[in-house]
Amino acid sequence: MTTVRKVPHYPAPSPAVPVPARPWAALALAALLAGGLLAGCSSAPPVRPGPEATQHWPQVTPGDPAAANAVTLRALSLVGTPYRYGGNTPESGFDCSGLVNYVYRDMLDLKLPRTSRELAALQGPRLQPQRLASGDLVFFGSGGNVSHVGIYVGEGRFVHAPSSGGTVRLDRLDGPYWRDHYTGARRVLR
Repeated sequence: MTTVRKVPHYPAPSPAVPVPARPWAALALAALLAGGLLAGCSSAPPVRPGPEATQHWPQVTPGDPAAANAVTLRALSLVGTPYRYGGNTPESGFDCSGLVNYVYRDMLDLKLPRTSRELAALQGPRLQPQRLASGDLVFFGSGGNVSHVGIYVGEGRFVHAPSSGGTVRLDRLDGPYWRDHYTGARRVLR
């Protein structure tokens, strides 16, 4: 019969730490360390919760679900790519219409007009927000002019390259700015 030797689960206790002769010095050191840790936390950018959905977004089946899925996944994969005016590749960065053009060309070999105004003038049905399907193009502007475009990805969200100094990102159509500047949508995939 073999004897099983028990090994302790925890290491042996560490030797006692000497107490400083001046207890107030230890408290002062602890306070300084705690203050330094707290100061480091305050320099991080605040974490803001994502905006809550303010309306229900019906799920509309795209005319070509496989193509819409390819466009949606490719657009989402580019979130975080730097913005660059006139940019149209992941390496150079994107502006809004460059992003749309790249995604459709890369995934479906579909060549689209280059500017947001030209994209808005495409033949196809104008869509109300409740009729959007993944892969639809959503347009924004003011005074009847289109100045921005993104790709709708479902559930009230769209991917776009918003501004100088920013990156490609995912936003909600019912966010205050985008809701107020929504000018319409076009269905590219039929």
